[in-house]
Amino acid sequence: MKFAKIIMLNFAFLTLSGCVGGLTDRQDREYAAFENDGVLVEEKTPTLGALLGVLPGAGSFYTGNPGRGITNLLLWPFSILWEPVNGWNGARKINYDMTAYRLKKQHEKELLILEFQYKNGEIDNNEYYFKLQRLTQKYQYQY
Repeated sequence: MKFAKIIMLNFAFLTLSGCVGGLTDRQDREYAAFENDGVLVEEKTPTLGALLGVLPGAGSFYTGNPGRGITNLLLWPFSILWEPVNGWNGARKINYDMTAYRLKKQHEKELLILEFQYKNGEIDNNEYYFKLQRLTQKYQYQY
């Protein structure tokens, strides 16, 4: 009886902890903005992640979560309830993170170029602040 309780508690814990959380509301809005602006870096396909999630642990393996993949493989067929969601959410998180990283690096690079132009006298004060404002607007994402 005690052994059965331990197994049930472990199963409940694994079931409740098995899901990859989705993006926050802010990240979800930014993700949509990335898509609309054509800057989304799609490293992983959410639909493919969800479809692979029908197979035991495959959605988690696809999104680089081998620990969850093994757990979900062991919990199959129950894991089919959450594994497609893991694949979908995991792919979107990867895409969000990669897009935010790329935009941050591009922003930093463009700021350095602008600073270099200003310090070398290639542009004056007014042009510098105008270009700085345009650059800020261009990278309006929160990343």
